[in-house]
Order: sequence, then C-alpha cells, then structure tokens
Amino acid sequence: MALNDTFIRNSTKDSGKYADGDGMYLLVTVSGKYWRMDYRFANKRKTLALGVYPAITLADARQRRDAARKQLAHGVDPGAAKQEAKQAQVKTVQ
Repeated sequence: MALNDTFIRNSTKDSGKYADGDGMYLLVTVSGKYWRMDYRFANKRKTLALGVYPAITLADARQRRDAARKQLAHGVDPGAAKQEAKQAQVKTVQ
C-alpha cells in the first residue's frame, strides 16, 4: 500500500517503518520522520537517506527515490554518489 500525506501527518511518535514501494519507506521515531530507501549494490544491502519529513514531502521523496533507482540502473551507487557530491561541495566552499 502506497503512503499518502494524511497518513504521514497523523503518524506520531509510534516507532515504525511504513513502506511506500520500490524500497522506500518512512521511518517514524520519537525524534522525527525520516525518508529512507533500501537497495542492493555489489551484493550488499545498503540504506540511502532521502530526507526528513516535512521538509521533504512525499512527492519529493518519490522523485529522489526514482533518481536513485536510475543511478542504480546505470551501475552507480547512489550512496557513494551522494557522499562525493557533499565532498565536492565542501571543497568549493573552502
């Protein structure tokens, strides 16, 4: 069952994982609501952080998930690509 915005807004402090599809889920903890995506790369299970709700809406999280799946289809690890982008951004600021 795909998530909807009403369900996400009403889910409070009860810890749990709520699946949306294609490996993406909403992780609800006492400290907040986090978008995550599980995937496999090089025969290893990995988790990619997509953002924090409500800063990242359901539609935004799905777009990020689709972009990560495109990277996987092209043989690129989305987690490693995200880390490299962060490092490049830090280098340009310094």
